[in-house]
Amino acid sequence: MASLELRDDGFLHRRIDVGEVRLHVAEARPNGDAPVPDDVPLVVLLHGFPELYWSWRHQLRALSAAGFWAVAPDMRGYNESDKPEGVAAYALERLCADVAGLIAALGRERAIVVGHDWGGAVAWYFAQLHAPFVSRLAILNAAHPVKIGQGMKTLKQLKKSWYMFFFQLPAIPEKAIASGDFATMRKGFASDGIPEDEIEPYVAAMRVPGALTAALNYYRSSIRRSLVGSTPKIVPIECPVLVIWGDQDRYLGIELAAPPPALVPHAEVVHIPEATHWVQNTAPDRVNELLIAFARGERG
Repeated sequence: MASLELRDDGFLHRRIDVGEVRLHVAEARPNGDAPVPDDVPLVVLLHGFPELYWSWRHQLRALSAAGFWAVAPDMRGYNESDKPEGVAAYALERLCADVAGLIAALGRERAIVVGHDWGGAVAWYFAQLHAPFVSRLAILNAAHPVKIGQGMKTLKQLKKSWYMFFFQLPAIPEKAIASGDFATMRKGFASDGIPEDEIEPYVAAMRVPGALTAALNYYRSSIRRSLVGSTPKIVPIECPVLVIWGDQDRYLGIELAAPPPALVPHAEVVHIPEATHWVQNTAPDRVNELLIAFARGERG
């Protein structure tokens, strides 16, 4: 395993072999750069599209200050992590296997798993495919697979999700997104309340060769498998679940927030009315408060 590097962002960085790929991770430990005691709970934070570990900066700092070992990987294909070629390399089972491999490589059997957007989609499936690895599950603005499936049968959600179908085209989406130094991406973040200086790290991560195609391959794999009915089987999630939902989400309808009770019986849903899709960045203090209480077992 690579040695730790303390960077200017204040986090410890390294690349970890998780099985098929090596993931770059950023860590915030409660004890500086000293080895983490076995009794310190591990929190793994999974980012979405088009993001990177840095989107969890507020949570990494808050969780470590609260006594947790917070680890945020660049997901497979993103930023400094490996970028295997081909749509099949981004199947949900492989994305979930990366998370299991990361937890094991960190020397743990279980973790509190937190996911936003695509990271939330992976987290939903991870809690089903690798249940023993998950002690508690927190989801930020990512619909349960059954709910997004129901939503995609409505005109309202189809209009919100039009870009998912555009992303299925070869090459054209990459050119459109990268045009004007990622002008459309910049505009999207800005429209949702992300300051200009905070957008640049996302753009820089997408400029990394291969990263944009890899990120789009998440959508390509998911949609193609949905069309042929080969997505993983949905099973109940028995661990405690917290759903945090920014109600000003332009991409997912508020009606998708609550997971099906029969499949997620131990869920709590908390709405943040003023927050956008990027809830951990537009309402960081409230999200941190909720995540810390949940991780401590004080709610959910």
